[in-house]
Amino acid sequence: MAAARCTAPGMTTASSPDVFFLPRGDGQRLCLFHPAAGGVAKAALVYVHPFAEEMNKSRRMAALQARALAEAGCAVLQIDLAGCGDSSGDFGDASWQGWVDDVLAACRWLRERESAPLWLWGLRAGALLCTAAAAQLEDPPHLLLWQPAGQGKATLQQFVRLKAAGSLADGNAKAVLAAVRQDLDRGLDVEIAGYRVAASLARGLEGATLAPPARAGRLEWIELSTLADASLSPAASTALARWQQAGWQVRSHLVNGPAFWQTTEIEDAPALLPASVAALALPS
Repeated sequence: MAAARCTAPGMTTASSPDVFFLPRGDGQRLCLFHPAAGGVAKAALVYVHPFAEEMNKSRRMAALQARALAEAGCAVLQIDLAGCGDSSGDFGDASWQGWVDDVLAACRWLRERESAPLWLWGLRAGALLCTAAAAQLEDPPHLLLWQPAGQGKATLQQFVRLKAAGSLADGNAKAVLAAVRQDLDRGLDVEIAGYRVAASLARGLEGATLAPPARAGRLEWIELSTLADASLSPAASTALARWQQAGWQVRSHLVNGPAFWQTTEIEDAPALLPASVAALALPS
């Protein structure tokens, strides 16, 4: 489906990553591997992209950050989940558990090649996939989360509202929202903003929460704001306290920059690049 596939616009890097397809039972997943500068990785990261169009808007920043991390001595693996980007399959056939399994497969691939501490790096709904995958890994990874979604239910509701956006003028928005909800509850696929969403994917996303895995590690939580006096939201503060109570080493960072995953035009958040590298506190 064309709307679910996109290449990064206007992207240039000093060194190109290794591009390959990771075999999966139902096809292949496009992966980009950025080897650590110097050859010996200080950390190994798997990047998990956000949901639907947010993935396309974020491609440039993800690529720039992957390059910056590689130059700082990290090995970074980017993966297009099933039906997304240039991976095989259709977005409308994807499932939430299938995406979690893709993340786990990416972790296995990276772990076979790198012995450095494993990190899962997720943006928005990608953070939900990171926590779900982390709970299933034998060795608990650390987490680098960009603007993490606290609940998949809110992410799905925000996405469904796109369906109603075109009906605001004639006052049918509520009816459209109700119809979408009814179709999903009946197990039917829905078409939203050019994406066919399977009911199984919607149910998985809706039930996802940013819950701390039982085996604790480090959590680096980064949010963006363009406001000079910005602070973490009460919801974020509550979530961080919950992770601390679960035994995780938690740090939060507020960085100046736009919400590039949802801006009309492709935008950069330059301050996010060094902030993310610094957050990992890499050994010298």
